[in-house]
Amino acid sequence: MSTNHAAFNLIFRFVENYVSPVAGRISSQRHVMAIRDGFISAMPFMIVGSFLLVFAYPPFSPTTTWGFARAWLDAAKHFEGQILTPFDMTMGIMSIYICAAIAYNLGKHYVKSHGLDPFMCAMLSLMAFLLVAAPKTKGVMPMDSLGGTGIFTAILVAIYCVEMMRFLKAHNIGIKLPDQVPPMIKNSFDLLIPVLVVVLTLYPLSLLIQSQFDMLIPQAIMSVFKPLVSAADSLPAILLAVLIGHLLWFAGIHGAAIVSGMLQMFWLTNLGMNQSALAQGAPLPHIFMEAFWTFFIVVGGSGATMGLVICYLRSKSAHLRSIGRLSIVPTCFNINEPVIFGTPIVMNPVFFIPFLLAPMVNAVLAWGAMKMDLIGRVISVVPWTAPAPIGAAWALGWDFRAAILVILLAVVSAIIYFPFFKVYEKQLLEQEAEEAQKASGEESQQAA
Repeated sequence: MSTNHAAFNLIFRFVENYVSPVAGRISSQRHVMAIRDGFISAMPFMIVGSFLLVFAYPPFSPTTTWGFARAWLDAAKHFEGQILTPFDMTMGIMSIYICAAIAYNLGKHYVKSHGLDPFMCAMLSLMAFLLVAAPKTKGVMPMDSLGGTGIFTAILVAIYCVEMMRFLKAHNIGIKLPDQVPPMIKNSFDLLIPVLVVVLTLYPLSLLIQSQFDMLIPQAIMSVFKPLVSAADSLPAILLAVLIGHLLWFAGIHGAAIVSGMLQMFWLTNLGMNQSALAQGAPLPHIFMEAFWTFFIVVGGSGATMGLVICYLRSKSAHLRSIGRLSIVPTCFNINEPVIFGTPIVMNPVFFIPFLLAPMVNAVLAWGAMKMDLIGRVISVVPWTAPAPIGAAWALGWDFRAAILVILLAVVSAIIYFPFFKVYEKQLLEQEAEEAQKASGEESQQAA
């Protein structure tokens, strides 16, 4: 037991002294925060667009003879263009929203220090992104690079434009107008030099890449990032992300927020590729996306604690039983702060192993099920608060095999947690018995 305790202390000191400070600095870095907040700001467009995609491609076999399914399939095929128009204007051009949102949120960091206008930052970044990602060809603006393919470009363009505006402001490079000029007119003139700089820097670069490689900048960047995107979709990368996120959680830092913020660009790129493959009738290429993390890996919340809450409901300990009753409804919506801090799990050596092991086992099982085509793959953005079985089925285009898998994963998590739960329950029962005996002794003394 002392050996286990020493090992736990060694791991915890490593996380506390090395991992947590680095993670804390990364999560509070202004560019990382702007990227994270930008993705969050664009999320409503993606959720609505993804929801409509299911109507365009019903979850039924093309050869089905069931009346309802046949009618839906025929209607979807007949009205495909009308159904997909809202999708094209949301998920289909999601990089536009992401670029503007990141620039706006990064610009907010420079309002006090450099006097930047976040709205103007967003406008400049939007223009710059369209300049390099959708140059007009034969009178038509191509949309190929405005979806998932353009996400990395959107991030880089947003950061470049805002930092360039900050540099010009810091060195007083711009058109000076009297203080009596209305603020909106002044802000408009402040943007003249940045627009000129963007056109003179990014546009020639775009023309050069088009002439030399027959690619737009987003396509060139995607070819550079392609190995990284492929690596991020592998099982070792998934397990590493789960491990880091849960080590941080165990040390009291919201690891899921840090890891998901860093992985959003990969998740959305993968999602865009899956949706393109779905529209073309091709096999879906990618597994690791936000819905995979939310509904399969961390069933019930970080640590896959839905299984632990199930154990708590029949606990002999009054404390754990009350935590189970308090947590059962929130955990169905992937909110598990009551069980994490009520148990507590954070910095509790009894739950260190299952808190890391349960989500990692879930990741392996779910990844294997998708890899072997036992269930489908993610095609939709779903609110993370959707109940896990429903959210999983929704994310996979209403593949209800996913809901069954989620239930099985919750059971697996409960089995993993059970022996550790019994150890902790025994400790609490001894404490509760001592407290009851002490209270009884005090009552006897008072009665005497």
